[in-house]
Amino acid sequence: MRRVHRVELPARVSAYLVRKQLATAETANVENTWRSARQTEAMGAVVRTLQVMAGARERFMYCVDSHGSDIDHFWPKGTYPGRAFEWPNLLLCCTECGRFKGIRFPLSANGGPMLVDPSAEDPWESLDFDPDTGNFTPRYDATSGSPSARGEQTVHILQLDRREGMSEGYRRTYLRLANCVREALLTAGPIDAAQLTGNLRQADDHGLMGWCFGPVGARIQPFDELRRRYLPVWTACAAAAR
Repeated sequence: MRRVHRVELPARVSAYLVRKQLATAETANVENTWRSARQTEAMGAVVRTLQVMAGARERFMYCVDSHGSDIDHFWPKGTYPGRAFEWPNLLLCCTECGRFKGIRFPLSANGGPMLVDPSAEDPWESLDFDPDTGNFTPRYDATSGSPSARGEQTVHILQLDRREGMSEGYRRTYLRLANCVREALLTAGPIDAAQLTGNLRQADDHGLMGWCFGPVGARIQPFDELRRRYLPVWTACAAAAR
């Protein structure tokens, strides 16, 4: 999973979403309203904007594995119809994650979502990664002395620790990233930071740069050696991962 930076919609599309949101407040059947709107050119523009946000590979914004195929409502539209057409609530979804998530949307005691929203926060603040298995795990919270509760819910609901095909893809991406750094460390002379960051981005099919150049990955070889020997280069890679 990686942080997805939300971009602005064209003004006419934003205006359309506002009109549809107002219309939704006047109907008892948000599913019909959504189904009808989904066929419009304006919603096609919404999908295209989400695809741009997802990057050249158009990966789903939760698992970053399958190609994104449809719009997901972070706050489920059936339970929260008032958010059905809100732009910050729309993400790009793959069929498998959409099926796992469904209407499951636990809230904290103060009413906040327990699922990680990759378009609104850095997922690696709640999630960790096991490079040996390719699985996600909840990140350890040093303040509470226990795994992140939001990380636990996200891993559990999206089954990020039991999807064999997805885990293998993540593991291979991690190995490619590690190999990029190892090859750079073997280079005679100074490392070209721009070239290395470009190679890493090309190899990063799953948004793992944020983990590799974060607090946990920075302690693991070969990323730790890069940080110790070439701190400015490591810093450039970390900035590119954000």
